[in-house]
Amino acid sequence: MEQIRIHGRGGQGVVTAAELIAIAAFKSGKYAQAFPNFGVERSGAPIQSYARIADEQIITREQVHNPNILIIQDASLLENSDILKGTDKNTLFIINAPDNYQAPIKLPSKKVFCSPATEIALKIFGKNIVNTVILGSFAKHSGLITLESLKYAVAEKFADKGKTIIKKNIQAIEVAFND
Repeated sequence: MEQIRIHGRGGQGVVTAAELIAIAAFKSGKYAQAFPNFGVERSGAPIQSYARIADEQIITREQVHNPNILIIQDASLLENSDILKGTDKNTLFIINAPDNYQAPIKLPSKKVFCSPATEIALKIFGKNIVNTVILGSFAKHSGLITLESLKYAVAEKFADKGKTIIKKNIQAIEVAFND
């Protein structure tokens, strides 16, 4: 079972990112779950969400304490070492940051991939909503979901938002995947 923990700030689509991972995994014939960790949430406040992907039914419902993959939608969150709890030398890190990014704390793994998700989001959406963008990098570097299943997930999840929103999100995913 692959366990994914997503860190970001309120308003960046952290919960939606976990849901999209689960939908894409399910579309690929896997078992999946996604759920948030809520407290007193407000725009800009640090939040977490979780996803799991497995080949068999997932029974556990607890938070993800030891993630195989850590997605960080806002690199400023790395200023707090608590974000690294449960990670180790095998954890895959996907960070919203430029390629030359130097984390302010030592990461336990060498499997670190940066994605200029904010830059891509600002170009395509005109605002810093990076959830779908960083999932393009997640699909590329994790291999747990395909680009096609992620596009499907976006089309399904955002069906009520209209074709323009779906098209922009798919464009953002493709740019990040091909970066």
